[in-house]
Amino acid sequence: MKIVSKHPLVFAVSLMATVAAGWGCKDFLENASEPLGTLDQNTLLNKAGVEGSLLSAYRILDCTSQFQPDWGCAASNWVWGSVTSDDAYKGSEATDQPPIDDIEQYHWATGKSEDYLNTKWSGVYEGINRANGTLRLLKQVQDTKPGEIDDETAKGITGEAIFLRAHYHFEAWRMWGNVPYYREDDTTFKKPNLQADAVVTEILKDLDEAIGLLSAGPRNGQKGRADMWTAKAYKGRLQVYAGQFADGLTTLREVQSAGPYALETSYDKVWTGYSDEANGKETIFAYQASSNDGETNGNNANYGERLNFPHSGSPFGCCGFHQPSQNLVNYFRVDAAGLPLALSDPSWNSNNANFTASAPNNTVPVDPRLDWTVGRDGVPYKDWGKHAASWIRAPAYGGTYSPKKNAHEKTSGAESSVGWVPTQLNSVNIHIFRYADLLLLLAEAEVEAGSPENARIIVNQIRDRASKTAQGPGVDAAGLANRAFIAVPITDPSITWATYRIGQYAGPWTQAQARDRVRAERRLELAMEGQRFFDLRRWGIAEQTLNDYLAVEKTRRQQLASADVFSARHRYYPIPAIQIELSKSNGQNTLVQNPGW
Repeated sequence: MKIVSKHPLVFAVSLMATVAAGWGCKDFLENASEPLGTLDQNTLLNKAGVEGSLLSAYRILDCTSQFQPDWGCAASNWVWGSVTSDDAYKGSEATDQPPIDDIEQYHWATGKSEDYLNTKWSGVYEGINRANGTLRLLKQVQDTKPGEIDDETAKGITGEAIFLRAHYHFEAWRMWGNVPYYREDDTTFKKPNLQADAVVTEILKDLDEAIGLLSAGPRNGQKGRADMWTAKAYKGRLQVYAGQFADGLTTLREVQSAGPYALETSYDKVWTGYSDEANGKETIFAYQASSNDGETNGNNANYGERLNFPHSGSPFGCCGFHQPSQNLVNYFRVDAAGLPLALSDPSWNSNNANFTASAPNNTVPVDPRLDWTVGRDGVPYKDWGKHAASWIRAPAYGGTYSPKKNAHEKTSGAESSVGWVPTQLNSVNIHIFRYADLLLLLAEAEVEAGSPENARIIVNQIRDRASKTAQGPGVDAAGLANRAFIAVPITDPSITWATYRIGQYAGPWTQAQARDRVRAERRLELAMEGQRFFDLRRWGIAEQTLNDYLAVEKTRRQQLASADVFSARHRYYPIPAIQIELSKSNGQNTLVQNPGW
């Protein structure tokens, strides 16, 4: 069986009838001159079937048109983690994807919100189902065909499936807190929710089991597969999220000191379509997007991100969603020392105007990560030329800025050649968890453990990397797109559109200072990556931060004038009503709705 993909680990999937499984085979796709029928249990009862089932569990990390009708299932969580935060607006225009308006405005009990919430719920539990289906199928093969799969391979498959099960439950826990937990030996899906703390306990059990089964490197050398270090890093992530700071400190320090990860040398190498930079040293766990791999609609590419490109006046043609907020753009401004103005100046968010490259804006000092994160007028957009006002779909509605991290470079070859508006489909990997995120979680744990100086060292390490390069012209002297000019030193004379400045924090820090500065660094480093809302909520500052945000944004974006006050009930998203209905047993609901909904 030949696997074809941009990546060694492929995600070309066909849905199965009796187990959630699938695989992508070049020979199968090329030689199937007539329908072969539905794959049944007997067809899958072999090593290839088990491996295909496992691949299908990876594939559901991102939306697939075969399974989902909308974008609530995107691997990046842009709807749930960015648009509901102060990082981003829904963008686009009012008449396109109106359910996201209700989500952005905290009207989470409407039928439109319900559709998106159910998409997310269905997606994560489909992933759990596929992981458990893999484990059941593996056991059947081992029982009926001894020797078909050797012990070492079986351990690896089991470890990967259990890790994926833990990841999908983590996604459910982050969204809803109180959720049911499923393992491969469950005989009914009508299980009651566990309380949030109990869910954490179950996820940790799975992660510990995965750590014990997986090897120190990806199985078969195929990048993209989870290995022991992936599971250890993820364990530390969960521990910090759950407030288990002492345990998280131990886990994350081990990953930092002995693991295979490191920061990329330049920020442009983190989010990129260049295949030689995919799965680099900063990647812990990512959705392995694949374009031009034989899937006729391009759906193995970044289906979940396909709306999140500049609109029709741009080279991408559509669709203008997930636009950075004015608040976020203002947050990248810095003081004379190159430190975040938001930490020292109460007026940091006073600018209401389009922050273009024109004077005097180009003399206002900003963190260079602004232009790796946000497309703004007059600033080069990777190697596609300068972002222009014509790229924005409806500036009065979605603002004047475009998302940038998920976009591919013109010279990368990552763009799809098939599918609906293929220019907005690419093979840019979507980082679900990367090393800079891990380091900042470690810094949090250091703060809460009473070691603020250790946190300062980590934050300065992140800032040092950010200081190396900035967005360059992206074109050569002839005006042609050129990879060599996408990233240049932040003082390069070719930069006329911005004044980049980023400094180091002097010590010592108090614990309170450390807490604020680590949190600020997470926003700057991880902006538009679907993390912000979940950070605000777990820090216990979502109500204050988001209501302060809305107080200003209601004067900037008219549609936000009808937003709900963010309150205690928004701690968790409401469980989709259809799922509660489906959980009924003997006329009684098995699932219990979250408080306030």
